[in-house]
Amino acid sequence: MLQAEQIVQNYEDFITLINKNFSGNRLKKLLKIYEEDFKDRVLYAPASNRSFFHSAFPGGYLYHVLNVTRNAIMVSNLWTELGQRKDYTDEELIFSAINHDLGKLGTIDQPYYLDEDNKWQRDNRGQMYKFNENLEPYMTVEDRSLYTLQQYGIEVTPTEYLSIKLHDGLYHEGNKDYYISFSEIKQLKTNLPYILHQADLISTRIEWGDWKELGNKNYSPTPIRKKAVPKKYEDKLKQIFGD
Repeated sequence: MLQAEQIVQNYEDFITLINKNFSGNRLKKLLKIYEEDFKDRVLYAPASNRSFFHSAFPGGYLYHVLNVTRNAIMVSNLWTELGQRKDYTDEELIFSAINHDLGKLGTIDQPYYLDEDNKWQRDNRGQMYKFNENLEPYMTVEDRSLYTLQQYGIEVTPTEYLSIKLHDGLYHEGNKDYYISFSEIKQLKTNLPYILHQADLISTRIEWGDWKELGNKNYSPTPIRKKAVPKKYEDKLKQIFGD
């Protein structure tokens, strides 16, 4: 579980991240979502509903988003080091990472997750949260993320759109037409969807691995600020996250 001060620190780091990397109307509208309308949800929402998935605890959503953003930066740098052309901007990378799971916050009126009130489900299936049946209409997380952005009048580039939509990779059946193509015309023209998917997968597996190693009752995630990173990535992370 995250301590209260960790939840607050993660939120402050998140808002600093937004202020450092966006400007103009885009910044104003993102802050409208994250500092005003969805603030409480951002602070306390989980990243998943079962303890053995990833970060299924209060504050887990933001902990996961920060992990994905941090890891996306390093995966992006790795691709560049391996000789791949960077065909997206830093803003597109950060925007896609911070908003990839926005749909898990639900709507202004209805949260995506509710506390599981069935003790048997919690004790025997590790289901800490349940899906909110009053959240209508049904949308995938990716579609709700993109829908929420357009509700606030935030334009997304084609690269950002595809990266958010496809961040679950082939774990999502609907992504096959984008990832498996035998036509050059239909192939993805940017590497960012692959990079964001890898960052999301890495983050999810690390969060799960930490929980598995420490055990559910003793699990206390390492604060984002204290996570070790390869020295060669430190300057880039400071540039984007701040000191």
